[in-house]
Amino acid sequence: MNTANPSPDRASGVAFIGGGNMASAVIGGLLSAGQPATSITVVEPFAEQAQRLRERFGITVLAAAGPELLSAGVVVWAVKPQMFQEAALPCRQFVGQALQLSVMAGIPSAAIAAATGSQRIVRTMPNTPALIGQGMTGLFASAAVSADERQRVEALLAPTGTTLWVNEEAHLDAVTALSGSGPAYVFYFVEAMIEAGTALGLSAEQARRLAVGTFSGAAALCGQSDESPEVLRQRVTSKGGTTHAAITTMEAEGVKPAFVKALHAAATRAQELGREFGGA
Repeated sequence: MNTANPSPDRASGVAFIGGGNMASAVIGGLLSAGQPATSITVVEPFAEQAQRLRERFGITVLAAAGPELLSAGVVVWAVKPQMFQEAALPCRQFVGQALQLSVMAGIPSAAIAAATGSQRIVRTMPNTPALIGQGMTGLFASAAVSADERQRVEALLAPTGTTLWVNEEAHLDAVTALSGSGPAYVFYFVEAMIEAGTALGLSAEQARRLAVGTFSGAAALCGQSDESPEVLRQRVTSKGGTTHAAITTMEAEGVKPAFVKALHAAATRAQELGREFGGA
C-alpha cells in the first residue's frame, strides 16, 4: 500500500470520480478561483453528463479510469455510495499516491483505504447549497493527512461555502443528519408554509416569497446573533399572541420530538450505508 506524498509535478491536478451536481459545484468553484481547466479530470461514464461537463467547463472528461488520473494529487470521490466499490476497482492502479477526498455519505475511511491503496483520506459531508456557494460541509481527516493537505482541502471547498472539521469519524453521521440532509428539512417546512399560506388566501407566489424570505432572514439573524435560538424564539413569542398560538400547537402535536427522531433516523441510515456499501 503506497502512502507516500505526491510528487511536485502531480500535486496540482484534481480528478473527480463522478461528475454530478456536487462535483460540478466544486469544479466551478475551482475554476473561479483560478485552477487551470487543464489540471482537472473527471471520470463520468454517462455520455450526456460527460458532454455537459466538457461544454460547461472545458475540462477533460473520461468515460473510464485511465493513466490520466496519475496527474492528480487529489482524487475526489463523488459517486453514489452504492456505486463506490464498482467505481473504485478500475481506479485503484492510478490513484494510490493521491490524497483521497470523499463527498459520499456513509462510506468509511477504512473502506476507501482498502479500495484505493491510500491511507491519506479526507471524508466530507457537503450539502446542496454548495451549488450556489452557500453550502455547509463537515470534514474528517485520517491520521495520515498532513496539515498542508487539510489546508488544501479547505481551499478546494472554500468556493462552495463554509467548512467544519470534526475529530471523530463517527461524528460525520451526525453531520449527515443535521446539515447533509438538512436542506430537505428546510424545503419541507417551506412547503408546509406555502400550503398554509395558500389555504389562508394568499397566492402560491406570495406564500412562497414570504416563506423563503422568512427562513433566509431568520437563519441570517440566528447566525449573526450572540443569543441562542431559544432566546430568539422567545422574543418573537408573546404569551397569548399569534406566535404563541402556533408554537403551542406544534408542541401539542409533538413536532420537536418528531423532528429530533427524524434526525436520529438519518444518522442511523448513514451508518447503514457504510455497512451496506463500504465493503470493509
